Amino acid sequence: MVSLLSLKGNPVHVTGEENIVSPGFYMPNRMSVAVGKALHKLLDGKVCYLVDPTFPPHPEIMEYLTKKKVHIEYFDFRHTTSRAVREQILDQMHQGNSVVFLPGLVSKPRGCHADVPSPFLSTVGSLHISPVPVFVGYYADSVNDLFRSEPKAGYSEELSILPQLHPGPKTGERLLSAWLQRSSEIYSAQPLLRGSLATALVKSMKANPKAEIIDGLTHTTLPFFKVLGVSMTVAKLLKERGDKRIGVILPPGPGGTIGTLSCLLAGITPVLINYASSKAAFESTVRQAGLKTFITARKFMQKLESFPWPPEDQLILVEDLLKGLDKKSLITNVLMAKAAPAGVICKMFDTDAHRNNDEAVMLFTSGSSGEPKGVALSHRMILANVAQCANRLTLTNEKFLASLPIFHSFGLTVTMMLPLLTGYSYCAYPNPTDARNLCELCKRYGLTIVCATPTFARAMLRRADADTFKATKYFIVGAEKLPPDLEAEFKERCGVQLLEGYGLTEAAPVCSVNVPNVEMLPQSAFYVPGQISRTIGPPLPGIAVRITDVDDDTKELPLTEQGMIWFKGANIFTGYVGKADLNPTIFKDGWFKTGDIGRMDLNGFITLGGRLSRFSKIGGEMVPHEGVEQALTEILNIDPTAEGGVQIAIAGVSDPQKGEALVLLSALDEHQRTSEEKQILQSIRNAMNERQIPTLWAPKYIVPVEAIPILPTGKLDLRSCKLLADEALASIL
Repeated sequence: MVSLLSLKGNPVHVTGEENIVSPGFYMPNRMSVAVGKALHKLLDGKVCYLVDPTFPPHPEIMEYLTKKKVHIEYFDFRHTTSRAVREQILDQMHQGNSVVFLPGLVSKPRGCHADVPSPFLSTVGSLHISPVPVFVGYYADSVNDLFRSEPKAGYSEELSILPQLHPGPKTGERLLSAWLQRSSEIYSAQPLLRGSLATALVKSMKANPKAEIIDGLTHTTLPFFKVLGVSMTVAKLLKERGDKRIGVILPPGPGGTIGTLSCLLAGITPVLINYASSKAAFESTVRQAGLKTFITARKFMQKLESFPWPPEDQLILVEDLLKGLDKKSLITNVLMAKAAPAGVICKMFDTDAHRNNDEAVMLFTSGSSGEPKGVALSHRMILANVAQCANRLTLTNEKFLASLPIFHSFGLTVTMMLPLLTGYSYCAYPNPTDARNLCELCKRYGLTIVCATPTFARAMLRRADADTFKATKYFIVGAEKLPPDLEAEFKERCGVQLLEGYGLTEAAPVCSVNVPNVEMLPQSAFYVPGQISRTIGPPLPGIAVRITDVDDDTKELPLTEQGMIWFKGANIFTGYVGKADLNPTIFKDGWFKTGDIGRMDLNGFITLGGRLSRFSKIGGEMVPHEGVEQALTEILNIDPTAEGGVQIAIAGVSDPQKGEALVLLSALDEHQRTSEEKQILQSIRNAMNERQIPTLWAPKYIVPVEAIPILPTGKLDLRSCKLLADEALASIL
């Protein structure tokens, strides 16, 4: 049931009136004046409000309640026992009154899911009174402000009364889960997400014509209106070819942007090719996507001589294309891009012909654990994830560093699509490993948003000085675990807090991220954190989380227990291309199985335990490869900052006694002599015993290698690591 309460101020959309329990104990995730009035009316005024004076609600809410002469039950969370609060609530309910907990004003980052700090959720769990969850959120129709965690004039305020929770333990966790799931449902239903990515790009680039792409190699600039005009011209030529998909083999920058945008305007799916992949992976990509045409640049081909380039008759070279363009047509389109209304351009290219769940862009997974898998990102997915990122970050006058390749989903969505769709400039550079030049670009252009892997960030730290990141507001790292020493050294030397996030190609890609903590409000003793070290942050707005038993997908666990992580949201894909046998195993009732192990705290922060493929089940226990690697780094006195890259890695092999055994792949000089393997392994076991590390974590074998296999993104090449271990031990296993 849906109703719209016409109250003074913003409209309040109400769902779930059938879930009203009278008397009941209601737990909202936040409260505004308009929503407070609506809820009071829905409960027929038979209500008492639960308030902690150290966590005071908005003054207008208190003024309204005072005028209504309603009863308020005060409690001091820090000095009142759970049993005393329980008796307060039950006393009111026995009198026929519903009890509503009033969340107070709280220091919080933008886009958080709840204004209720974790201590209050813990208290709710100890009351043993089943609450009625209430979800409140504020929504508009802009990518920049699709969701807000605080009310604003003109926004639609959503009030959802959810089914009362069943009696039982872990009430706080179940309450958080209910809020997140409803948030995901409302976010996914927003009309903006049913639109066209191409239409949204045209409108944004028209609205921000002077924003520009800075070429970090040549230091030339190209304003958005010229990018759009050139793309319009190229799109007309591409449309004549009749291709359904076209491969784009270009680095981040004007070329990569124009190649991608031209395809979208032409109604063609750009397939962003991983030009750092092997010949076999490239051939697999071409086969799976059915590609016959590719856009690239002659200069780029010269830099990648070893890449298995397609035949010349399948290549569209940007230089030749631009030279052959009709100059009159190009000038006309650039002028149109600057002066014509966005609607005219969209109609000219019929951009709304492809929208919502239609295929927009195709990427392929890195293949770290097998053959690359095709992921079709829909218009809906990309629009949703850009909005989710923009709703979490505080964007003002930003300049992005775009050095991650656009065949990487983070490079596509966060450092290309996000600035294009929000109207901010970005500085593009084709090599994310060129730390010296990246640092110079950050300083020269005052780049405010920098994204990298920890491996790339460590290289930048070696080249940075105290002023390199002076303008940087967000330095976000992901794709691999953030080492504590790197985080600490970055803070000490550069004054920058590295913010760890997490994403998956299948989620377009960002799922969670840490952001800087905000200043405390003087009137409140509580806050919702923006950043917690050793976590990947809370989920972005509109993403729900589920945890299940690692060995049983049907067994749901409390969010705070470690298990398999599942996600649901508008940014989640619907399945791998051409993998009808695999897809049913990773989707359950709309939930996507990530393959990652982790847990969540009551503030919503997720801590990863590692990838399922990075665990070995030894004697019935799950042993994390990353945890073993961290322990060995300390035991073997390995300096992670030293030149030479990764020196060790753990892989799992089958073992007849315990199911699996751990193998230490080592590029260390002292491990190259196989004759000393037994002594080294024994010394490792002894060192683990001294540190009270489980003996199951001790590797059973050492395999000397020339180098640890690493992907271009900086991640371990898990498939190659596994092959090295299997090949070396084939004769004894």
